[in-house]
Formats: sequence, structure tokens, C-alpha cells
Amino acid sequence: MSENDSKQRSVEQYSRVGDAYVRSEEHARGGDLESFLRIVKPKKEWLVLDVATGGGHTALTFAPHVQKVIAVDLTPNMLKTAEKFIRKEEGITNVEFKQADAENLPFEDSLFDLVTCRIAPHHFPNCQKFVNESTRVLKNNGILLVQDHVLPKDKPTAQYVDSFEKLRDPSHNRAFSAREWREIFESSGLTIEHTEQLVKSHDFIKWGKRMNNSDETRQELILMIKTATKTVVEWLQPLPSASEFDLPNASFVNHHIIITGRK
Repeated sequence: MSENDSKQRSVEQYSRVGDAYVRSEEHARGGDLESFLRIVKPKKEWLVLDVATGGGHTALTFAPHVQKVIAVDLTPNMLKTAEKFIRKEEGITNVEFKQADAENLPFEDSLFDLVTCRIAPHHFPNCQKFVNESTRVLKNNGILLVQDHVLPKDKPTAQYVDSFEKLRDPSHNRAFSAREWREIFESSGLTIEHTEQLVKSHDFIKWGKRMNNSDETRQELILMIKTATKTVVEWLQPLPSASEFDLPNASFVNHHIIITGRK
């Protein structure tokens, strides 16, 4: 699949599920949002760019602490939904919304104090290009903060976990290991200042419904868990167990990385 086809698939997929992501408690109330403020210590005079803003939760988190946030997304419907949520429901006025491609940011060099991107880079066809663009638009001494899925070191396990995510969301391109993320940042000339990992638990049924998964897809996902290797099961931690993953209360975890780099 070409990069343009991959991006179009993301637009089509997220045009249908924008409101579900705005309302998602997992996206809106994650403790990782509070961690962002602790990690970068935003200043009132900062201009912030939030790339692939999705439901707008990162933009909303930073808005009270900075001069202005520009929230961009490739999907127009997602932007409209986020704008309605932030402006009309939350009453925040210092967030501007703009359609933009994460890999071709329509901004001049050295403009932003902080660039953020939360739980989105796994959709990008060329993640290195996204980090390069983010670095370009950062001021000297500016910070790039990324949170995304992270994969285990073991390649077969990583490939299986990534396939599980991709089956649920066909617009998922690929996730990376912690080592790969460090290499991507360093290749852009960023100095890595902070990394941490966190584990997020997901109700399996709600997780699938958020992407409008069919019954057939849900059964395929269940089968993937039931037939997974020991290392995959240890990584995804299905409950009540891998063999009982078809029960209504089934859950699993995925792992995320938070990484910051300074220009």
C-alpha cells in the first residue's frame, strides 16, 4: 500500500469514529496527560503544536498552561468534533484547529516551543518523516513529546502484537520498540531527555466497538489471543485468561512509551 493510500484509509476510518474518541475515557482521562505537564513543565508564553490531535485531549491539557495551542489532524471530521468539544463544551479559546499532514507540516521553521503527538504515530506511513518535520518546526531548545504504542524487543512477539492491533484498526501502520524510538529521535538530531513506559488496560468489547469492528473481526481477534504464544500472552495479559477471552468481561493491556527530545 502506498503512503497516500495509507493516509486515505486513516481519514476514512477516523471520519466514522471521531465522537467515540472524544468520549473515550481511556483517551480523555489517562494519567499520561498529567505526566506530560510534569515532564515538560510548560510556560505561559509557549506556542504549542499538537499533531494528530484526535479527540483534542492533549491540546486541552496544555491550553491552560501556554499562550496558544495549534491542533492539527489529517481528518476534517475529527477536527470538527475536537473543536466542538474544546470550544463549546470546555470553553477553551486559545486552541486553533487546522487540517495538516503530520509528515508535511504547513508551518515555518523554528516556530514552536513544544510539539506533541499522543497515541497517533503508529498510523503514520513514515514516522521518521514526522519526527523530522516536528524537529524542523521546533525552535532551538524546543521539545518534541511523543506517546505511542511500544512493542517488545523480541521480533516475533512484536510482529504478532502489531498484527493484533492492525486487525482491529486497518489504518494502523506499525508501532516501534523503545530502541527504535530512540533511533528515530536521534536520527532527527534530537537529544533524548526523558523516556518512560506505561501499561494501559482495555475492555476488549469497548476497544473493538470504538473502531466499529464487525462480529467477524471480533472473533478473529479472540482467536489470535487464544492461539497466541506464551510471550505474546505475557505481553498482552489477557483476562480472565487467554482461553477465556471470549467472555463478556475480557480485557487485555498494551504498552506505551513517552519519549521527549530537545532540539
